[in-house]
Amino acid sequence: MSKLLLAVDGSEPALRAAAQLAGRAGPGDEIHLVNVQLPVDGLACSLAGAQAVQHFHHEEGLAAMAQARARLDAAGVVYQLHILVGHPADQISRFAAEQGCDEIVMGSHGRTGLLQLLMGSVAAEVSEQAKTRVTLVK
Repeated sequence: MSKLLLAVDGSEPALRAAAQLAGRAGPGDEIHLVNVQLPVDGLACSLAGAQAVQHFHHEEGLAAMAQARARLDAAGVVYQLHILVGHPADQISRFAAEQGCDEIVMGSHGRTGLLQLLMGSVAAEVSEQAKTRVTLVK
């Protein structure tokens, strides 16, 4: 029985990480499916309101996890869903430590363009920061 954290952002590598995890997860494994939303700056939060920002993060997180959830569901993998807000590498590493995860599984890079560069650095930062094994899927 293992505790596994699957970090997803909706990118193809994240979907491949979900497929890989779905193929090897055992019935006793505890899976935490995590998406990290970037914080909204103070002015935007003030204008929109905290409740609207929270709703935005929730909806965006669900959208980013939809395909990964479908892959896990199709494989019969039971998981817990978590949408976090903050710096992605910090949040993923912290959450894995708090939950006592044995492994973090994530894509080696994220969405295209600027987000791909950001997620690529997130994968590198998580690999450096995490106190547990990190599996990066291309």
